[in-house]
Amino acid sequence: MKSDTKAIWIKLGYETFALKGQGALKIERLAKQVGKSKSSFYHHFADIDSFIETLLKHHIDQSYVIADQERTANKIDPDLINVLLAHQTDLLFNRQLRINQNVKLFNDTLCRSNKIVGEAFKTVWVKDLNLKLNDRQMEGIFTLALQNFYLQINVDTLNPKWLSEYFLNLKRIANSFT
Repeated sequence: MKSDTKAIWIKLGYETFALKGQGALKIERLAKQVGKSKSSFYHHFADIDSFIETLLKHHIDQSYVIADQERTANKIDPDLINVLLAHQTDLLFNRQLRINQNVKLFNDTLCRSNKIVGEAFKTVWVKDLNLKLNDRQMEGIFTLALQNFYLQINVDTLNPKWLSEYFLNLKRIANSFT
């Protein structure tokens, strides 16, 4: 049962970080939400830094899950959009890493996560857009699109309608390069 309690702490911490950032990771507040004592936290994690490291490792694990699901997608809409919708918390966690990429550990995790998820995403994206651009041009457009995506997403925008419109607009922009 210890692992169940630890998983509850990780789940809540991951969601809290994703929605509110690192500053919201207050042990006392989390303990109230989990319904456990602060000593339960310290039983599983040495301190807040080790907790954050656990959350970052969890994010990398989730990145592999997302990449595996992206590899099964044939089209952006609806296949890839469905994957994104199923992983909203992971996307918002990644957004927080971007916002705080000045913290080396966050930047390292962001880069690693982007590499894991990005390759699978790009494969579907390139195939679905069917653009006649060279690899360097596609990489440039993808990088800009990724930055733009994370600037715009939040709890309200991560829905089928917004994502569909976002990718349709991105397709129009990318097609203007051909």
